[in-house]
Amino acid sequence: MIPAEFIERAALNIRDVASRTPLLHNANLSRKYECNIFLKREDMQPVRSFKIRGAYNKMKMMPEEQLLKGVICASAGNHAQGVAFACAALRAHGTIYMPTTTPKQKISKVQHFGGDWVDIRLIGDTFDDASKVALDHAVSSGIPYIHPFNDPEVIAGQGTIAREILEDIKVPVDVLFVAVGGGGLLAGVGSWFRQKSPSTRIIALEAEGAPALERALVNKSPVLLEHIDSFADGIAVKQVGDLTYGICREVIDDIRLIPEGKICSSILSLYNDEAIVVEPAGAISFAALDDYREEIRWKNVVIIVCGGNNDITRTEEIRERALLWEGRKHYFIIRFPQRAGALRDFLQLLGPDDDIARFEYTKKTSRDTGPAIVGIEFKSADDVKLLTDRMTTAGIDFEYLNNNPMLFEMLV
Repeated sequence: MIPAEFIERAALNIRDVASRTPLLHNANLSRKYECNIFLKREDMQPVRSFKIRGAYNKMKMMPEEQLLKGVICASAGNHAQGVAFACAALRAHGTIYMPTTTPKQKISKVQHFGGDWVDIRLIGDTFDDASKVALDHAVSSGIPYIHPFNDPEVIAGQGTIAREILEDIKVPVDVLFVAVGGGGLLAGVGSWFRQKSPSTRIIALEAEGAPALERALVNKSPVLLEHIDSFADGIAVKQVGDLTYGICREVIDDIRLIPEGKICSSILSLYNDEAIVVEPAGAISFAALDDYREEIRWKNVVIIVCGGNNDITRTEEIRERALLWEGRKHYFIIRFPQRAGALRDFLQLLGPDDDIARFEYTKKTSRDTGPAIVGIEFKSADDVKLLTDRMTTAGIDFEYLNNNPMLFEMLV
């Protein structure tokens, strides 16, 4: 683990640039889950995520002659913003590689924080693609590479979050929820908690589509995943670091994979109920609360809200994924008889709260039927069974698409 004195030193290094974010008791969530839930609001950092801590500590620890060469990093967004902020603050040039899939909001923020001190290069579809190119550039040029997680100074910087939590909270921390991508945050806060609050139960949370740490734990060493879902971009990596893996396996008590749809549902709930804007990585801990409802009852629970860099253009996708996970939106191919009144007959089968959200139909000549793609939103997840039963009884020729990955991906 990272020694406590390394984290203490990091706290001194970053005190002038990183905010001491508030630890806030949330009454609504505490009431709902019958426990005391405290939110460590890292989404309130200048760069709206915890990444400024590790990036700045790493660069602050570099010898001046190294820093004069500039730095290189790869990031899906948040680490890039931290490095950009540090480059401007320390007057060092940075070349920042980001996946082409990075939300535009994060790219523009990197440019905003770094200004003329940074050069942004978009490459590849995932963080790992961008990281490979960045590492090659660093090796060939001799320019220092600022790793987003697999570096002791970066990990120590992230560990300052745990130091602040234990200084600010007035009760024992029974349970700590931590989002996991490459493992830097978990390794940092886990190191501090294991040394200063060993009785705290630490729960690691990964997106279901990018289970890099979970697979590493099963394999007993880091595994390179062939394919990942990059939706939760802040924590979507194909492989955890060897350093972070070694620490994470020692500090966690449990790990849970959270479906991306459930994360989306939590993003919307946090916005609607708490007026908190979070990115997928920042919402994953909230999405896990239902899974641990009985375990956390009557206990003191801390959630690290690790990031709030969400692009408003993703709202429709987030809503779509949430509705699908909640079982309230379903897609069908319906083969309508090509006669007057066929659509009216179908509409009469819908319930009073069923809402047609998508309808695509092209009339086919010289055919008895014409297929239509129909997307329906339901008030309750149980209502879809009522509709499919009515369609079957009425003899309607239909095909359910939600379980057909190839067709489904074309629609959503």
